[in-house]
Amino acid sequence: MQGIAKKCWYESKELWHIAFPAILTMVFQFSISFVTVAFAGHIGDVELDAVAVVENVIEGFVYGILLGMGSALETLCGQAVGAGQFEMLGIYMQRSWIICLTTALFLTPTYIFTSPILKTFHQSKQISEAAGRYTLWAIPQIFAYAFNFPLQKFFQSQSRVWIMTAISGMALGVHALLNWVFVIKLGYGLIGAAMVGNISWWLINLGQFLYLICGAFPEAWKGFSCAAFKNLAGFVKLSLSSAVMLCLELWYYSAVIILVGLLKNPKLQVGAISISMNYQLWTFMIALGFNVAISVRVSNELGANHPKAAKFSVIIAVITSAFIGLIFAIIVLIERKQLPKFFTDSPDLINETSKLGYLLAATIFLNSIQPVLSGVSIGAGWQSLVAFINTGCYYVVGLPLGAVLGFKLKMNALGIWVGMLVGTALQTIILLIITFKTKWHKEAIFAEERIKAWGGQVELPSTQVMEQEQYIRNAAN
Repeated sequence: MQGIAKKCWYESKELWHIAFPAILTMVFQFSISFVTVAFAGHIGDVELDAVAVVENVIEGFVYGILLGMGSALETLCGQAVGAGQFEMLGIYMQRSWIICLTTALFLTPTYIFTSPILKTFHQSKQISEAAGRYTLWAIPQIFAYAFNFPLQKFFQSQSRVWIMTAISGMALGVHALLNWVFVIKLGYGLIGAAMVGNISWWLINLGQFLYLICGAFPEAWKGFSCAAFKNLAGFVKLSLSSAVMLCLELWYYSAVIILVGLLKNPKLQVGAISISMNYQLWTFMIALGFNVAISVRVSNELGANHPKAAKFSVIIAVITSAFIGLIFAIIVLIERKQLPKFFTDSPDLINETSKLGYLLAATIFLNSIQPVLSGVSIGAGWQSLVAFINTGCYYVVGLPLGAVLGFKLKMNALGIWVGMLVGTALQTIILLIITFKTKWHKEAIFAEERIKAWGGQVELPSTQVMEQEQYIRNAAN
């Protein structure tokens, strides 16, 4: 019994060592957008709505794709670290930079044509044109994301997370100061807000890149190499799988808000959903911290051929995150009539939001488990499988059910949220079954062969890499 308690304590420390700074980093980086919206509100209502729409629709679309493309490194770098093959990490990151920066180039037209895109979605002319002006000046942020995500995954795989937290915290302080100077004092308006955002995100990249080249990674970073251009086709396939998996999750909540916006007289319903989603988002960041932590732990342990340690890490991460989610869910249930008052004084909106309290509590609890399981999937390299599961649970079950309940059965926002919750619950149950039925010793063999195929001493052509991975997967099953 004492031995199990010791193992639990050790694993908890390992998880929190990565999860806590990862949570802080996410909060700091999310707050950059929050500060931008806050200062845009001081310019005017149209500007506030324009920036809010950009960040929730246009930027959310771009950000999700680039974050997903960069997430391929969580599998490859994490398993290479576990196997002690640090020399391949820099090559992997450079490949990811090539892929992500190319993707950013293809995504740039979404920022150039923001105004007509929003008008197509029946946004007001004023808001659409203001949003278009903002995104034209914010184009450098697309490439900042593309450069940032691979670099972050490189750091995370080696548990160098606190440096990212420190850099992001300092960038947030600079961001707030520059917004006050250029948006408020000098009156540069939306253009000033966009330019300040560019500076802040590239400051994060500069700080992280300087840390990279200053000698902190003598084994993992040997400088730029032409080897980064090898096996790109296979690397693109894994990156696309990661992007599809992640985007299907991120866009699910955007689709829910769009559905609510189609209801008759949606203003009250959208307000209630938005307030609830805001609370859910802040608690979701804690689960995302564990998503990062368990992805690193699973990939490291599988790469090191420690299948039992990987499985034990999964159990501790799920229990810890679920316990935290349960605490937040209980708080929401107890304070469901008080929490909306932080956002509104409208009695009708407070009453409507409080009705969603039970569903919000259930969503918070489920979303304390689901991201952890997604992190396990990334660490083990199951992105393609999870992408199919997400498609079925979210878009075949969740959204259609929500539409039927919300529109046909006249349950409005409540019905749409029930549908969303059913889709999330189904996905969580399937991932739990897959995770706890997994033969981890076979996953460790698969990780070892993947490392040999993708790096190490031999670089195979990308078609051979894909064929070898398929053969190993079939053999493992």
